[in-house]
Amino acid sequence: MREITVTVDLMGKNYLTNVIADRDTSDDEIMEMAKKQVQEQWLL
Repeated sequence: MREITVTVDLMGKNYLTNVIADRDTSDDEIMEMAKKQVQEQWLL
């Protein structure tokens, strides 16, 4: 497992979030996880 800090740009705003993922998780999957986390947290 590894922790990755990701900046997500949604609706013109930047959100910083942490994603915990397996080492073999692709960058695309990590970005999707981060986007989903931001949307759930900020109810977008």
